[in-house]
Amino acid sequence: MVAAANAGVECAEYPPARVKQVVCGYGRAEKQQVQKMVKAILSMQAEPTPLHASDALAVAICHALAPPLLRIAG
Repeated sequence: MVAAANAGVECAEYPPARVKQVVCGYGRAEKQQVQKMVKAILSMQAEPTPLHASDALAVAICHALAPPLLRIAG
């Protein structure tokens, strides 16, 4: 992340509970719940697989919905 920040790339870090809260409305959601919500939010025809893919998409959704000040603070 340091190299990316030094190159001027926007970096942010979100705790798993924050990502789950944003995507599912519950910070202790199971991975399968995150997977189903990512499918619904992105209007996908199938749930993203493997679970790591749905996790990555969930982080992207969380970042896209984060208030600008939260993005700066990370």
